[in-house]
Amino acid sequence: MKMRTLGTVATYINGRAFKPSEWENVGKPIIRIQNLSNTDASFNYSAGKFEEKYLVHDEDLLFAWSASLGAHIWKGEEAWLNQHIFRVVPNEDISRDYLYFYLLTVVADLYSKTHGSGMVHITKAPFMNTPIPVPPLPEQKRIVARIEELFSELDNGVETLKKTKQQLAVYRQSVLKAAFAVTDAPFRRLEEFCFFITKGTTPKKAAMFSGAGEIPFIKVYNLTSDNSLDFSINPTFVNEETHKEFLGRSIVYPGDVLMNIVGPPMGKVSIVPDTYPEWNINQAIARFRCLNGLCNKYLAYFLGYSDTIRKMTSKAKATAGQFNLTLEICRNIQIPIPPIEKQKQIVVEIESRLSVCDSIEKTVDAALQQAESMRQSILKKAFEGRL
Repeated sequence: MKMRTLGTVATYINGRAFKPSEWENVGKPIIRIQNLSNTDASFNYSAGKFEEKYLVHDEDLLFAWSASLGAHIWKGEEAWLNQHIFRVVPNEDISRDYLYFYLLTVVADLYSKTHGSGMVHITKAPFMNTPIPVPPLPEQKRIVARIEELFSELDNGVETLKKTKQQLAVYRQSVLKAAFAVTDAPFRRLEEFCFFITKGTTPKKAAMFSGAGEIPFIKVYNLTSDNSLDFSINPTFVNEETHKEFLGRSIVYPGDVLMNIVGPPMGKVSIVPDTYPEWNINQAIARFRCLNGLCNKYLAYFLGYSDTIRKMTSKAKATAGQFNLTLEICRNIQIPIPPIEKQKQIVVEIESRLSVCDSIEKTVDAALQQAESMRQSILKKAFEGRL
């Protein structure tokens, strides 16, 4: 294989810096970075007339060089390309798919060369100077065919694992239905059995710190569907002053129940652990602190029950596919309130049925992570000439 550089094997056309005033509700979609990395992201549109070089066609190769670095094959209608994304036009002696798979292998290395904080970016020189092995075109096509063959086998396994997770989710809801659907306990407003139900807010960016700090600041992606809190995901902190003053209304303690009030998806519920003595939350999370007469685990399972989620969502404000629960909806949730000992018994019964389910789900999640590692291993071997 001959060693060349990315800058010599293709032409890289940067997108246009569309102004908000040029966004419209009609015309061609404008491809932004979030439209590449998030399948649920909404599009902006423009019916304006711009240079041909900003047009993207189905099957074009794109590379996001800012924020979420990565290579993508565009699958969709003709669209306009926004800034921070290259449209990659390979030379005649370079297979598009060969270049696409190679770009996937160098993303981690490119991240190490990025600049900026928050919205990082890779500058032109280190990107263009990145080396790439270039075998003859027939060998490129053979490598691509072998990668696709192995990826296809891997994808079949991943699909099976995902179906297993879906089946586990169905089983989980069937357990909750058995616990809550048939009950002779009186229904009461949740507000009657909780300390002041409130939500958080978000301080200025300068008041938040990534990785470490004084007070942990919980965001929706830290909430889960199994009542645990996963603060390992992009942990954010605020200082003591912000916590006590600006965020004083939404202080969170171990044992509090948290639920996302912006979605989809709805129904992410977590019980705050005792890892820290105090926490805080952002504006997309509601806090429930149980008073005497209500068990926090009982409440957490009830909030994650699909019938509860359906009833709340039916009353929520919906804008552009996004649901927003108000605090009034949260406070007026109707919940069956049996005696506290009965609540604890229900929790024990739920957890005994879900323990095996949770164990299987952890195994499936580990297998899914391993599948992604295998994908990277396949790419690494391919470009080392070992496939």
